[in-house]
Amino acid sequence: MVYDVAVIGAGVSGALIARELSRYDLKLPCWRKITMCNGNLQGQQRHCSCGLRCKGGHSKGKAQCARRQNDGLPMRGFVRSPFRILGPLVLAFSEEEMETLRGLLERGQHNHVPKLEIISQARLHEMEPNVSKRARGALWAPTAAIVCPYELTIAAVENAVENGVDFYRNCEAERIVFREDLFSIGTPHDTLFARYIVNAAGVHADEVAEMIGDRTFRITPRRGEYLVLDKNMGTLVSHVIFQCPTKMGKGVLVSPTVDGNLLTGPNAVDVEDKFDASTTSKGLQDVQEYVRYSIPTMTMGDVITSFAGLRAHGDRGDFIIGPSEANARFIHVAGIESPGLTASPATAEYVVELLREQGLLLTESQSFSPVRKGPVRFHQLTRTQQRELIAKDPAYGHIICRCETVTEGEIRDAIRAPAGARDVDGVKRRTRAGMGRCQGGFCGAKVLEILSRELGIPEEEVTKFGGKSNILYEKTSNRLSRDWERMNPTYVAI
Repeated sequence: MVYDVAVIGAGVSGALIARELSRYDLKLPCWRKITMCNGNLQGQQRHCSCGLRCKGGHSKGKAQCARRQNDGLPMRGFVRSPFRILGPLVLAFSEEEMETLRGLLERGQHNHVPKLEIISQARLHEMEPNVSKRARGALWAPTAAIVCPYELTIAAVENAVENGVDFYRNCEAERIVFREDLFSIGTPHDTLFARYIVNAAGVHADEVAEMIGDRTFRITPRRGEYLVLDKNMGTLVSHVIFQCPTKMGKGVLVSPTVDGNLLTGPNAVDVEDKFDASTTSKGLQDVQEYVRYSIPTMTMGDVITSFAGLRAHGDRGDFIIGPSEANARFIHVAGIESPGLTASPATAEYVVELLREQGLLLTESQSFSPVRKGPVRFHQLTRTQQRELIAKDPAYGHIICRCETVTEGEIRDAIRAPAGARDVDGVKRRTRAGMGRCQGGFCGAKVLEILSRELGIPEEEVTKFGGKSNILYEKTSNRLSRDWERMNPTYVAI
C-alpha cells in the first residue's frame, strides 16, 4: 500500500495531525506502538494549561503554538470531547514567587492569554478556602480550561478514521528506508510506503529519527506519577491549583477532572527506560507532600488509583517541529511536553502547512465531516431519554459498571466504533467502565466477556492493554477437567 502521508504515533499530537490531514483527499495511515500509546494516554496531565510559561528564545516554538491555539477556536466541539472552563490558579508562597508570577503574567499577556490577573491573598482564600493560608497570592487565568487527554485523543482518531484515515494498531515502525521518491516503512506485519512521514512518536521520536540517519536531538523520558481521588473529593477545590513552575515543569497540581474526580501530580523524574511507566512508593509519597503544601486539609484516604506516564523531554528545551535535516519530507513533531496538549490543535495545522511547503498537494475533501458523533453517555441522559433508549435497545438497560453507571450498550458501542476498543483499557478510556472506586473489581469480568463476544475471540485472548497482557491464563473449567483426569486416569470426558 502506498500513502501520501504516514503519521507515526497516535498520541494527542499524532491523532490531531491525522485528523487535520483527513480534511484533504489523501491516503493516510496512522501508526502507533501499543506501549507508546499507553504511555501517552495515561501520562498526559488531565487539564489544559494555558501556556503561561511560554516565552521567546529557547521556547519560541512552544510560545508560537500555544499563542496560535489561544487565538483560534477552543478545543471543545469539533470532536465532542469533555471540556470544562476552570480558570487555574498558580500559587505563590514567598515574595520571590510573587515576582515569578509577575513574570508569568507578562509572558501570558504576550501570548494573548486573555483576562489574566494576579489576585491578592484575601481574594485567593475567598475563591479557594482550602488553599494553604501561607499562600500570598496567585496568578488567575479565568478563561483556561481542562479536557481529558485520552478522550480527546480517541475522539480525534475516530474522527480521522471516519474521514478515511487507515489506522494500524500495534504496528511498530521498525525500519525506514528512502529510495525512488518513497519511504518504505517496515513493520512486524508488512512493509508500507509513503511519500511523506510525520514523526510524532513521543518518547521514541529520536529512535524513529535515527532510522533515516537523523541524530540531531535526543529525547529523555520524564516520568510523572499521579494519584486519583474519589468523586466525593471533587469539590475540595473548584480551580486547577498549581505551584510556581520550576525547570522540571509546572510542578505538582491539584485539579478537578472533567468527570468529577480529583487528580494530583505529577512529580518529575528523568529515567532511562522508555517503557518504565511504573509508580514508586517514594514518588507517590512526594506527590502527597507537595499536595499538602498547597491543600493542607487534603487526605489520601480517598485515593482510588495511581498511575505514571512518560513525557518526551527534548534536549533543545523547546518543541522540535520541522523538516528533518536528513530528509525534508520527514517532519519531526518531537519533544512535545507542556503546553503540548494546549497547543495540539494548532500544532496539527502548522504541520499541515509544513507538508504543503515541502510539496504535498492538498485538495480539500468535499466529504470531510468535521464533527465526530459523540458516544452515548447513559448516566447523562434524562429519565425519559433513558427509557426511550432502552425501549429501542435493551442493552442500554443492563448496567455493567455500577460505580460509573456504564451500560452494556455503551461498551458494545465503544468496541464497534471506528478505531474502537480492542482491550480492557481501551474500553475503560472510552466508557469509564472500571474507573470508579472499585477499579473494575465488579465489572472487569463482564467487560472481558463482552470483548470476547464482540471481537469473536476466546476470553483467554482478551488483554488488558494489548501485547501479552492477557488477563486469563485459561478457563477454570478447563483446568478442573484436566486436574480430574490426572487424579482419575480411568475417567473419560464425554
